[in-house]
Order: sequence, then C-alpha cells, then structure tokens
Amino acid sequence: MNRDTMSRRALLGRAGDLLLLAAAPALAPLAALAQAYPSRTVRLISPYGAGGSNDTSARLLAEALSRKYGQQFVVENKPGAGTRVANETLTRAAPDGYTLLWAAAPFAINTAAGLPQPYDIHKDFVAVGPRVLGPVFLIVKADSPLRSVEDFVRMARGKPQGVTFASPGAGSGPHLTAELFAAQAKFKALNVHYRGDATAYTELLAGRVDATLTAITSALPFIKAGQLRVLAVASEQRTPVYPDAPTFAEQHYPGVTGYGWFGLMAPAGTPAAIVRQLNQDASAVLGSADVRGKLAALGLQPEPGDSASFARFIDAEVRKWSAVIKTSGVVLE
Repeated sequence: MNRDTMSRRALLGRAGDLLLLAAAPALAPLAALAQAYPSRTVRLISPYGAGGSNDTSARLLAEALSRKYGQQFVVENKPGAGTRVANETLTRAAPDGYTLLWAAAPFAINTAAGLPQPYDIHKDFVAVGPRVLGPVFLIVKADSPLRSVEDFVRMARGKPQGVTFASPGAGSGPHLTAELFAAQAKFKALNVHYRGDATAYTELLAGRVDATLTAITSALPFIKAGQLRVLAVASEQRTPVYPDAPTFAEQHYPGVTGYGWFGLMAPAGTPAAIVRQLNQDASAVLGSADVRGKLAALGLQPEPGDSASFARFIDAEVRKWSAVIKTSGVVLE
C-alpha cells in the first residue's frame, strides 16, 4: 500500500469520525427521550364518561402501565360529540408521549360518514396500538323459534315493513353492523336507538324489538337465566368473550363483521421510539392473564399488533363503514 493511499484512508477515517461526532448531538436527545420516558405523569384521554367499557378498560390500561413504569397514567374523561371532543383535545397536546387517547370506533365512523371535525385522522394522529375489540352478537329472546342466522334471515325477509334491532346509539358500531347484515342478507332493518346496551336488552326482553346486534356483557345474566338466545357473533373467528357463539361466516354470511373497538393514539409527531415503546408495553400488559380476564368480563378481547397494523385496521374501518353508510342511506350527525 503506497503512502498516498494510506493518507486518503486516514483522511476518510477522520471525516467519518467527524460526521459521527456532528450527528451525535442530534441523535442524543431522541435516545435520551426514549430512555427516560415516562419521567412524569401521563394523561390518557377517554372519549366517554365514567363507568362504560371504554372508561373501565382505559383505567385497567392506566393502572397496569403505572405499575410497570412507576409513573402515574391518569385517565381524563372528555365525552361529547361522538368522541370528537376527546379526539380534538389530543390534537392540541404536545407530541411528547405525555398525552394519549384511548380512541373508540367512532374515530373511524365519523370520518367514514363525512362528519365535520376540526382535524384529519390521517395527518393529526399517530396510531400507537394495540387495539381491544368488543365483538357484537346477534341476540333474540329465548322463547323465539329462531335458532340460527338462516332462521333469522327467513323471518326478516318475511317482514317487508322491516325487522327491528335495538341499538346502543345512532352511528355506533352495533348500529352499522346491523345495517351491514341487512344489506348482505337482503332484508329491511329498522334500528331503534337507546342509551347504551343495557336499555337495548331491556327493550328486547319486553318484546318491543325483534333482536339486538350489540355487545354481550349486559345480556349475559339473561342468557344464563334462559331468557335470551345468542345466534351469532360478528367477528372473523369465534371469540373468547363467548366461544359458544358461531360466527356469521360459519352460517354463510362471511361479510358480516363488526365490533366496537378501542386503541391507543398519540398526537402526530410523537417520537417513533416512544410510539414503539408504548405499543410493546401496552401490548404486554393488556395481554397478561390478569388484565385479559378483566377485559373479558367487559366483553372485550385484546388484539396484538404493531402500530402499522393498527393504522391499517383504522383505514379498513373507514372504508368499510363508508360503503355501508352510502349503501344504507344512514345519515349521522
């Protein structure tokens, strides 16, 4: 090796060292931020009031992360405008991982419906994940002769004036799942909206509606008492929430899938290292046997997945419900 070659290599080596030294100050804050996170209290915004499944599951997650990190994760309830109040609150927060959102299904449904909202779900948020699903079930009174989805469809097609579904609210996942079912099976659905699942089941038991297609938690005591019957679950596979329920797909209606869901979101611009850390740690605590059992009691099941898969899930929800809303002519506010 000649002297000129050795000199060039020495210069290149020194140049590389200088580049690394120059980059180090820029990289150091990001690395330090991820290593130190969280160093103070974290706000977890719930888009509903206290006591519901979103609030309760948010508190389970907050308690588990508080124990894991030795820092408080505090749930703040910001109900209103179909979750838009909470969603907007997050967009005004600093993108530093210290304000998070336990987003719910209307996050995607509102966008699918084209409702006015002061943010863009694709530009102003980052999907952290994981998600928690709340499967919805087709349920009728136990004294009904209906014992399968096919039985239900035959009955519904025989009612040109429409079959009635009790729903926990206009524009909810259960409401739109009923509309999806009606479109797939070619019958007319009349959704009757109540305040929450419990009231919907009260109306079903009183015989004022034909069925519900909603979360099962409030129905379980009546199912065990032999007053209500489960015909199907609108998920891709049978759910550990109630494994005895066959899917719609098992009964020749594979396109009928729908659920409530919750998932962790952060403001756009949150450092990727923090997003990755939160996804991994939230996935671990939600998947633990203790928390999984408590979620099951709420009718919920944790779904593992990285941030990218959660973002794809939200996009798929927007596309699906946009098509259902357009086909059914449902108008949401």
